[in-house]
Amino acid sequence: MQVAFFIVNALGLLIGTIYNSKTPDLYENNLHHKLGWAVTWIVLAQIVIGLFRMYAIGTSANETNSDECASFLPTAIHDMIGYHQMHPDSSASMHRYSHDSGQGTESVSSRSNSLAGIHDEKDTETGRFVGHPHDDNVEGVEVRKTFGLIAADNSLTRLLKLLPRPVTKIMNVFYDAVDVLILIISFVLILTGFITYGGVFRGNDIFNGLAHSIKGGIFFWYGLLTLGRWMGCFAEYGWAWNVRPPVGIVSIRKAKVPSAEFVESFVIFLYGSTNVFLEHLAAWGKAWSAQDLEHVSISIMFFGGGLCGMLVESRKVRDLLNASFSRWNASQDQYPYKDHWTPPTTYSFSMNPFPALIILLLGLMMSSHHQHSMVSTMVHKQWGTLFVGFAIARAVTYILTYLSPPSSYLPSRPPSEIITSFCLISGGLIFIASNRDTVVAMERHDLNAMFIFTVTMGWTAFLMAWEIVVLAIKGWAVRKRQPTSYSSRCPPA
Repeated sequence: MQVAFFIVNALGLLIGTIYNSKTPDLYENNLHHKLGWAVTWIVLAQIVIGLFRMYAIGTSANETNSDECASFLPTAIHDMIGYHQMHPDSSASMHRYSHDSGQGTESVSSRSNSLAGIHDEKDTETGRFVGHPHDDNVEGVEVRKTFGLIAADNSLTRLLKLLPRPVTKIMNVFYDAVDVLILIISFVLILTGFITYGGVFRGNDIFNGLAHSIKGGIFFWYGLLTLGRWMGCFAEYGWAWNVRPPVGIVSIRKAKVPSAEFVESFVIFLYGSTNVFLEHLAAWGKAWSAQDLEHVSISIMFFGGGLCGMLVESRKVRDLLNASFSRWNASQDQYPYKDHWTPPTTYSFSMNPFPALIILLLGLMMSSHHQHSMVSTMVHKQWGTLFVGFAIARAVTYILTYLSPPSSYLPSRPPSEIITSFCLISGGLIFIASNRDTVVAMERHDLNAMFIFTVTMGWTAFLMAWEIVVLAIKGWAVRKRQPTSYSSRCPPA
């Protein structure tokens, strides 16, 4: 898939280069062109590292003592290597050579000249590779054959051995980092492409454009992550509206990750604490207007609301709030109602209303925020109303979880969270489109506010469907890769 993506991207670059050579540059020194070339080289480097990693998986099945490739290997391959190290005699007894007829007529030297090696054997009747008792898990063999790397086994193996271990670790970190950041980078590329095509955000208007793009983009991705939480992403952290798995089921690092509500409150706090000093940036050196003071007040609300949210999520703070009952709790044996000292079931799950409250207030403010034109006022009212809808849907989620707290490690999937994610995604996109230059362009082309609203609703529904399909494909791939272990742990939802 990565190779196919790179081919499509290269084709787009070729067409774009031809177009640029035939047309004048109407947006000189734009970010989109520079960022596009940078991302192209980054993705190319990731593909090369990915090919090395896939080849290392196939090589490690042959060279069980090859520690040089260890950093490239996933857990399943390490388990495979451990099996061979614990059972060294099984390798010879359970594998045959590609040119061996099975009659014992082949010499040892002729067998050693086989290009395929002891793990690259292919049964002539079934067409399956034989060699490991679990052939379905040995994907490196097929990968190497697919990419035609069999003839280059020796040279590539030597190359992998020459790489120092710190270098392979850096390559793995780079590969994983690009995997995580590629979606956000792609979003920035698409956004800068629209900006360059429209010719907006010039001069001082860049501050207004950046403010709407960054803030709206945050809400957009907040909505995508919220939908991911509903589908079961981050369940190992207890973020999927489920019971947080204890240490033993998950690692200590994952068990110490703060709650999703704490992260939401921290992001709100970080925005408020930093944006207080940025609201007057577009009019630096000029007198403060009432609108500037309104924006600063919103930032202060985010600062205080995020801080309150983090305090509510702090277990230490909650323990201190219960300190007044410590004296009674210490002498509970003197009372006949010991069960009354059992912590409520709601203590096991986070229900923090501050993130939803802050966004509710923001939506109400923006719905009545005065703008320079009627179209701009209507567009701001649209995304403000959607944020109010997010807060109401999140409140419904908390009511449902309060009445019936989660009792399973599996995601509970409250239906109200689908509405929550829809409001955030669509509200974030309209937030981005509510910048001054876009509104002026809409008025110039006689477009009303409903045009932005209807287009955004369609794209939001499509994006949500696409995310659900992609994560469903991921689940199918995980189940296909580990059928036994998956089915034993996770019954069908």
